[in-house]
Amino acid sequence: MAPATSELLLYSRPSLGAVAFLLGAIIGSFINVISLRLPKMMEKSWRSQCCELLGLDEKPEEKEPGVNLAFPASHCPNCQHKIQWWENIPVLSYIILMGKCANCKQTISFQYPLVEILTGLFSAVVVWQMGISVQTCAALILTWGLITLATIDAKTQFLPDDITLPLIWLGLAVNIFSVFTSLKDAVIGAIAGYLLLWIVFWSYKLLAQKEGMGYGDFKLLAALGAWMGWQTLPVIVLLSSLLGTLIGFALIIFKSRDSQTPIPFGPYLAIAGWASLLWGETILTKFNSFYLF
Repeated sequence: MAPATSELLLYSRPSLGAVAFLLGAIIGSFINVISLRLPKMMEKSWRSQCCELLGLDEKPEEKEPGVNLAFPASHCPNCQHKIQWWENIPVLSYIILMGKCANCKQTISFQYPLVEILTGLFSAVVVWQMGISVQTCAALILTWGLITLATIDAKTQFLPDDITLPLIWLGLAVNIFSVFTSLKDAVIGAIAGYLLLWIVFWSYKLLAQKEGMGYGDFKLLAALGAWMGWQTLPVIVLLSSLLGTLIGFALIIFKSRDSQTPIPFGPYLAIAGWASLLWGETILTKFNSFYLF
């Protein structure tokens, strides 16, 4: 009975992976909307709060209903052409339209199909690795949240509390049932994740007299700790630092980027956290054996 079940699971994996890719690509399309609109929504909210705090009148255009995740309908930012359903099919529409607006022929950012493809691939990998389970559903939610944060941070160098804080609470809630780790380890992971980068932040600031990272990075690492436990934090920090260093050097050498130009750390934390989610035990074992050696 067991071999038949294993054969069935092996046979169904490609189909599950394909479905996961399609679902991920659809989610990736929505992630593009969030990454574009959420920073604008938050900026408008900040301006409104500042005006209220300082007793200033808002400009008439700022009092009008602004952008939200549902309004206005998707449109070309250049000619305001309303995107039709057939122009909004993940990946496929970009290929059909040859990367240009159907109306004004303005070039469409390659970010849109890239995020859709990556979200689809990452979703397929999660399902391929974990099969069908509650753990898989939770892992997909974390995966999509990390991709959203990485996309926003790469563009704006900002990690919104609207995403990082819910991820912390969701990680703790999931681990009430020990989905990824014990609740005790999840709580310690959330606390340690925040404090670890907070200490690094203040140490660097005191020594260099400037800030080296933002508070959003603290919250993101706290979220990863809440999901996977404190044991994975050293590996996540090590991997993300290594990635950041390598890519930073590559940008300086090949793109002639100034070494003083800030580089967002969130994407590297997200990649390292996602890798730890799927292969954490293997990475931790390798890390421990190397460290002990």
